[in-house]
Order: sequence, then structure tokens, then C-alpha cells
Amino acid sequence: MKQRIRVVAILKDGDKVLVLKRLTGRSEMPVFWELPTGKIKFGEQPEEAMMRTLEEDVGIAAVSIKLKDVITFVALEGSSRLDNLYIVYEVTTNDKPTPRDRYSAYKFTNDFTTIHLGNASHAVLDIEDDKGMVLRQSHRETASAATINVDGASRGNPGPSGIGYVIKDVSGNIVERNGEFIGFTTARSAEYFAMKKGIERAIELRIKSVQFISDNLMLVNQLNGILKPKNADIIPIFNDIQGLLGSFDSVSFTYVPRSENSAADKEANLAIDRILKK
Repeated sequence: MKQRIRVVAILKDGDKVLVLKRLTGRSEMPVFWELPTGKIKFGEQPEEAMMRTLEEDVGIAAVSIKLKDVITFVALEGSSRLDNLYIVYEVTTNDKPTPRDRYSAYKFTNDFTTIHLGNASHAVLDIEDDKGMVLRQSHRETASAATINVDGASRGNPGPSGIGYVIKDVSGNIVERNGEFIGFTTARSAEYFAMKKGIERAIELRIKSVQFISDNLMLVNQLNGILKPKNADIIPIFNDIQGLLGSFDSVSFTYVPRSENSAADKEANLAIDRILKK
């Protein structure tokens, strides 16, 4: 699978975000708007690439630039699946944008119902929106979008184990929440089985665009391609998960602290309790 690495800026004016209009679209899509986005040249650090992109394409000098997030997602480009890694910076400036080269116009907005936003910028804003940005977004080109929190639990490690998941639609409404007892295993295995179950439910519900959320950093890093699984008990489950991802138009994996994943954890523990109390 091809991989595309980009730097992208979140530059705000109040609650509005800077987007730029491309001069021309790609062959398979019309002219679109996007966040300030650039490539990393050979020998550049990502922060240097971000500052250069802002100067060359947007006509501004950054007063401050702060790493905000690193996200990955898979999207379709033509008939191919493209693995995207976007390094997201929070930027401030005293300059007025002056679009150059690739861009013909700019605006600060939090209403994306009236413009055609590029898929990559849409994916970035979808993820950032889940982390507190208040944006009015248009419908994605994919049929549906969701977030799925997953978690695994084990009493004894190894011991009686359960998995839990909570599925929310794009508006944040709970579509489904449930847990299952999976027998005796380790907490690590339970985490991976929980992710697999969340993915399987998304496929069964015909969800095509989804953000999976877990409080297991190793799991998230492995699914994002940052780390490779080395444990023999994990590799078969990991390979099963990889084989399922082709069912989605776009997918991302995000780490959150355990405190932000309590609903999925509760479902996993309730599943264990139902068995132990019999």
C-alpha cells in the first residue's frame, strides 16, 4: 500500500478555521478546499516543512507552531487504497493570508456545509472535532461515518476476560453498546479481540468510514504502522484485523487515556460479571 506523509496546519480565528481553495482539482474530483497542507522535502524536519509551506503557499510567517496531533487514516484514491500519515500543527500568525501557487482563495469558517472540502482535510477535521473543535461539517463522500470505542478486560491476567465496544454515529448518538465474555486469556489479548470485534460489527452494520478509539497505545501504534507486533499470541489476531480493513473506505485508529474510554471498559467488565455471577 502506498503511504502519503503530509504536514497540515490548524490556524484559527476565534472558532473558525483557515481553509484554502485549490486552483485545480484532481482528475477524479472537482476543485476543492483544504487546510494548509504541504509535503516534507528531503532533509527537512516536519516543523520546517510546515513553516515553509505556510510561507510559500499561504504567504504568512508563523508566530508560534505547536505539534497538535499525528493521525493516520486509509482512504481511496481512484482504485487504490492510500495510507495517509498527517502531522498536524496548531499555528498562530499576525499576517493576513495571501494564497499563492496552488491556491486561489481563502476563508476562515466553521461551516463546511457550503464548500467541497477535500477528503484528507475532512478526515483531519473529523478527528479533531472529536477532540473538542466545534465545526459544522458537510456529509462525507463515504456513505456513513462513526466512532467506535473498544476495550478489553481480564481478571487475573490471565483470567476470565471480556471485551466491550460502543458505537456512535457522526452526530455522537450511541448506535450500539455491548460486551462479550471471551474465556480465559490475557489483558493484552483481550484488547486485540475487542478491536477485532469492533471492526467486525462496523462491517456488519455497513459502516464505511470509521474512527476506532482505544486506550491501549501499543495496539494503536501497531495498527497505525508505527510498531510491529512481536508477541506470538497477538500476531494472528493482528493479521485477522489487517485482513478486515479492506472493507472500509476510510479508517483511523486513535489513542485516548483510559478515563476517556470508560464506557467500553464498563461493557467489557459487565460481560465478565455476567459469567462469574452465574
